[in-house]
Amino acid sequence: MSSSLRFDRGHTDDLMAFLMASPSPYHAVATAAARLEKAGFRQVEETAAWDGTAGGKYVLRGGAIVAWYVPEGAQAHTPFRIVGAHTDSPNLRVKPLPDSGAYGWRQIAVEIYGGTLLNTWLDRDLGLAGRISLRDGSDRLVSIDRPLLRVPQLAVHLDRSANPDGLKLDRQKHMQPIWGLGDVEEGDLIRFVAEEAGVEAEDITGWDLMPHPVEPPAYLGRDRELLAGPRMDNLLSVHAATAALAAVAGQPDSELPYIPVMAAFDHEENGSQSDTGADGPLLGTVLERSVFARGGGYEDRARAFAGTVCLSSDTGHAIHPNYAERHDPTHHPVVNGGPILKVNVNMRYATDGGGRAVFAAACEKAGVPWQTFVSNNAMPCGTTIGPITAARHGIKTVDIGVAILSMHSARELCGADDPYLLANALAAFLAG
Repeated sequence: MSSSLRFDRGHTDDLMAFLMASPSPYHAVATAAARLEKAGFRQVEETAAWDGTAGGKYVLRGGAIVAWYVPEGAQAHTPFRIVGAHTDSPNLRVKPLPDSGAYGWRQIAVEIYGGTLLNTWLDRDLGLAGRISLRDGSDRLVSIDRPLLRVPQLAVHLDRSANPDGLKLDRQKHMQPIWGLGDVEEGDLIRFVAEEAGVEAEDITGWDLMPHPVEPPAYLGRDRELLAGPRMDNLLSVHAATAALAAVAGQPDSELPYIPVMAAFDHEENGSQSDTGADGPLLGTVLERSVFARGGGYEDRARAFAGTVCLSSDTGHAIHPNYAERHDPTHHPVVNGGPILKVNVNMRYATDGGGRAVFAAACEKAGVPWQTFVSNNAMPCGTTIGPITAARHGIKTVDIGVAILSMHSARELCGADDPYLLANALAAFLAG
């Protein structure tokens, strides 16, 4: 692999900046798009006619982005190499009627999004981020990145069973954050958000807002060999894919036998069934339009898809030293051991033997070590966008990722070296 595709600990420093700049899926795709713009990519509108010119292009839709690079001389039937990821993370989401409270406390009504570890959101300083929709049909990003909200835990004196029996949280009653004192006032939160965004409250007609921890990512450990931070599931993969695609686009076109693609979807944490989710038509539509824009027809589309491979990159489970019995007894992924290949014969992951060979070749080319993850037979196995992508588009798909601890916590933990090892493997894969 070209030395221009090598990454070092500076990549992990950059990941920390990416996490801080991306408190919501909408911010994540905007941050990724800005980085691709610097690499020469340009946005194309879905409502406009597309041309078949070479170069880097991307589509934004809500909390999703699909970006691709067409080398000079690419044919209509040239296959794609795709890295898939997702931009959403389990968290709390503001309800349509957010103003709540009792006994002199002002609170914000929230829903639980995805399979978040509820206790990790207790007693944290939380900001507020997302997007607001305005009366003129436009959207605007909002990020209030300072301590604003807090979900207070009940004192142990009032719950003596919390330590011996475990904390029990009611999703409706116990997870509503406080943000001040006084009587509840309808419209109060949106008036506050409008002021922060520099717009009139009456112009805000919709919102997708979510609390986020304001504590920044940090290196951890005696030798700083670990990284703690929010939303690594799965912005770690989005960041790596963005860096890899930008690096590959900087290679001579003659070295690219495939069309490299990054597809980062929203709503993976609740099933991917949306117009911006992996189970929606976005990726297939973009790929087909790219074929047709280069003068191809259905036959070219079928040939291109038949030769396409997708790496579905999402975080996975490193072996936990305090719960080793929950892991498979012969498969022990460790942090800083390189990316993991995820396998499940019941197709909760899409990997098969041929996919394993593709991933192994990319890691070998990049000089990156890799590991294998398999669930304990007695434990249910999670899933990803991998099987969805494979089934929906008929594309060979391989599930991979980085091994972490504390998955779905408000603050997760990975090895500090693994993010750039993943990025190197993705770059080698995209370059073919």
